[in-house]
Amino acid sequence: MHDQSIRFDERVVVVTGAGGGLGRAHALAFGRRGAKVVVNDLGGSASGVGVDAAPAEKVVAEIKAGGGEAAANYDSVESGDKIVQCAMDIYGRVDVVVNNAGILRDVSFHKMTDDDWAMVLRVHLFGAYQVTRAAWPHMREQGYGRIVMTASGAGIYGNFGQANYSAAKLGLHGLAQTLAIEGSGKGIRVNTIAPLAASRLTEGIMPPHLLEALKPELVSPLVLWLSSEGCEATGKLIEVGGGWFAEVSWERSPGAGLGPKTSITPEMVRDNWTKITDFSAPTHPRSIIDTMTALGEHIAP
Repeated sequence: MHDQSIRFDERVVVVTGAGGGLGRAHALAFGRRGAKVVVNDLGGSASGVGVDAAPAEKVVAEIKAGGGEAAANYDSVESGDKIVQCAMDIYGRVDVVVNNAGILRDVSFHKMTDDDWAMVLRVHLFGAYQVTRAAWPHMREQGYGRIVMTASGAGIYGNFGQANYSAAKLGLHGLAQTLAIEGSGKGIRVNTIAPLAASRLTEGIMPPHLLEALKPELVSPLVLWLSSEGCEATGKLIEVGGGWFAEVSWERSPGAGLGPKTSITPEMVRDNWTKITDFSAPTHPRSIIDTMTALGEHIAP
């Protein structure tokens, strides 16, 4: 057991979408543990409309009232360079980025407009890319960084009416996995969380008794651990909610090797379908090398 508490003294933390819900809970938690927090929130509606400085300013005031240090930022995550520049201008560095900002445009796929699709992808995926891309050179240069992406069960498993959101959320995990590889030699750790929490994005979807159990504050301890100096984990995907924490990984069936023949037919795939989809003795691949290894075993001379 560790008896040392996790602290963020002298660390600069950027939390996007921190004016309410999960982001606010994260920002307050970082502030209580000594971080200098850049509280980013455009102040738009849940569907991404409008601008309001009040949410970010309110959270900054809360952090300061608790004896912490914080600054408000109202830039859109689509201008991620401005958010990171704000951290650099005020605090001179950036150590942690928590990509949390998001919107919802829930609608069944056959009714989805190009705008519904583009807006959600722009805020979640392009926004996280922009903020992370701006912070990345600073983290590489200082040989240290912690990045947390906020995905969702909808990204992992799919969810009716959320084709745009699901695509963006699983995209964030894909981005994180590559950044985990590229950042490993530079002291940068990148992980993804898939939280279930009560927020304005979920209040119309879940029953009140469940919302009560899914306090955003119960997700923040995971974010702080993944953002801490002592955490060397990288490339992880963790589901979290209501005080429950669990890593999710890919699972693969042993498969069927039909050989690298030019004469493989659709009928051969059909006839081996049961074997291809048999998970009675699964493996748990961790990298693309595991795929190459499995493939090599089937095509070895």
